[in-house]
Amino acid sequence: MDVSLILGNLLTPPILLFFLGMAATLLKSDLDIPQPVTRGLSIYLLFAIGMHGGVELARSGFQLATLLPLGAGVLASALMPLLAFNVLRRKVGVDDAAAIGATYGSISAVTFITAVSFLDQLGESYGGHMVAAMALMESPAILVGVLLARRYGGGEPGGDDAAEGGIGPLLREAMLNGPVFLLFGSLLVGLVTGERGWEAVKPFAYDPFRGVLCLFLLDMGLIAARRLDALRASGAFLGAFAIVVPLLAATVAIGASAAMRLTVGDALLFTVLCASASYIAVPAAMRVALPKANPSLYLPMSLALTFPFNIALGIPLYYTVITALWR
Repeated sequence: MDVSLILGNLLTPPILLFFLGMAATLLKSDLDIPQPVTRGLSIYLLFAIGMHGGVELARSGFQLATLLPLGAGVLASALMPLLAFNVLRRKVGVDDAAAIGATYGSISAVTFITAVSFLDQLGESYGGHMVAAMALMESPAILVGVLLARRYGGGEPGGDDAAEGGIGPLLREAMLNGPVFLLFGSLLVGLVTGERGWEAVKPFAYDPFRGVLCLFLLDMGLIAARRLDALRASGAFLGAFAIVVPLLAATVAIGASAAMRLTVGDALLFTVLCASASYIAVPAAMRVALPKANPSLYLPMSLALTFPFNIALGIPLYYTVITALWR
């Protein structure tokens, strides 16, 4: 692996700001970013990547080459909870295994956005349909995780409300989840308005993108460092799981990308989606659907270990393997 590629990724402002945020927490600085500001930054990033993806999708059109990764992404999101559940349920119990499985079956939008920034920095092209794949991969893992808990847990994990509502309200919640809805909506706006719409919003949606990403990752660093104590308490097995499983998922995703004949940029984004873990959408859903699951297990695993690993080392590692195989 090219060490300069790792250093080049590590020594970029977004990644350095992430580690600055971690250092601030560990050194007990009073640095803090107000939650409304963080929410505004995340809304901006999701809008910008969705809008850009819609425009790119309008350029490429709907073909088998664009639809195939969407189906593969949904399948991967549904299968990962099944595999993870069977590995974990004897270690941590049914509800926790289902929640962790859903976490690693779903995706991290910020990891995806960081990978997009990485490709932009290298001048590597990618298709807008990968944004649609990101949005589609949020929900299947949540549904499969809840179904597994209900099947093997001997009851309705979500309590009376979940029992009365069945799977319908959960599906509605997953599809109307704020980040997912914004991504799809921005994607559709970009698809409908095309080049004309993109030129109108480009000074806002493109030029400030990396600066906003820096501030957002600074906040992610602050939060991730706060979860380290809970991660240590969870034990070595779950810590190893949080690194090994993304690497295994990335290996399978790279093979699938080769089979689908994706471009280098699309292959990297597909791999990052499969290797990432959710720390926003899934935890929010699990609090309602699986209240017995312990968030001090699945949230630190994804946020304090898998996320830093992917943005610091995983992305350049996956890119190196892909370029070596493709070229």
